[in-house]
Amino acid sequence: MNTETEKAMELPVIDLEPYLCCTGRLTGEGDDIATELTPHSQKLLCQTVASTLRDMGALVVRDPRCLAADNDSFLDMMEEFFQKSDEFKRKQERPYLHYQVGVTPGGVEVPRSAFDQEMCRKASLLSEESRPSIPTGPDRKWRYMWRIGPRPLHTRFKELNAEPVIPEGFPDWVEVMNGWGSKMIAAVEVVAEMAAIGFDLPPSTFTDLMFEGPNLLAPTGSDLEKDGKEGTILAGYHYDLNFLTIHGRSRFPGLSIWIKNGQKLEVAVPPGCLLLQTGKQFEWLTGGVCKAGMHEVVVSKRTVEAIHAAVQAKRCLWRVSSTVSLYILIL
Repeated sequence: MNTETEKAMELPVIDLEPYLCCTGRLTGEGDDIATELTPHSQKLLCQTVASTLRDMGALVVRDPRCLAADNDSFLDMMEEFFQKSDEFKRKQERPYLHYQVGVTPGGVEVPRSAFDQEMCRKASLLSEESRPSIPTGPDRKWRYMWRIGPRPLHTRFKELNAEPVIPEGFPDWVEVMNGWGSKMIAAVEVVAEMAAIGFDLPPSTFTDLMFEGPNLLAPTGSDLEKDGKEGTILAGYHYDLNFLTIHGRSRFPGLSIWIKNGQKLEVAVPPGCLLLQTGKQFEWLTGGVCKAGMHEVVVSKRTVEAIHAAVQAKRCLWRVSSTVSLYILIL
């Protein structure tokens, strides 16, 4: 891999504040911005969101309602949880509910590229610097599934709507999980609304379908003290089955995505920003105009540098992602 491809590449950042002000979601100091966003400029901003999702399959946004401090509080708590013993963590395991709530241990989730021959064939056609690391088995990462938002009263998929699992010894667990998860969902709802406008659809086209969906706050945890060697696959090459995925900023690099032209980008999310990526439901709903975004998490040179810095600062060596998966409602 050459030097240029090893550098982190940044996606364009969309500031949601003008749209939030214009639609009355922000008040006070934002009023000045709202008066400057004309209907024409609002439409152009929405078209930028739609075209970026279409051409890149991903988008970085700044939502003033989602503070970096909120992200940090969430990461602090999840680092504390993942540092607990395996015995403690496995008390939160619910395999009989297909791991849709509670903890999923490392070695359980199998990325699609580990068994999908057609996916691997297409990956082999990419340029050398853009080819993914193909896994041969399950992911090393742990995960925690926490349901976010309202659920339908009647459903055939009870495991998607099971009651949440709350670990002992974390008195702020519910408040932190619901607080950060709800804020990220609010950001996705705005992006979905703007994307609909940008595609010349009614604003609520996507958000109506998302109402009462089986949305999950699903942070991952990877032990970089054990799995911190460059090239280690933490989460294998795959796409998400949901509508949109949103990530808060992790304290360790390693996430790479593929844009529509097949180029691989190691993502660098700026502080205070959020990364969104299209899922398979988005691809189906747009008739293939927007493709489901491929991604992986692999220990890179930048990850190793961040590990060394964390060791020097005596910080936690668990890589935590604050990930929310939003779905279209399935009854």
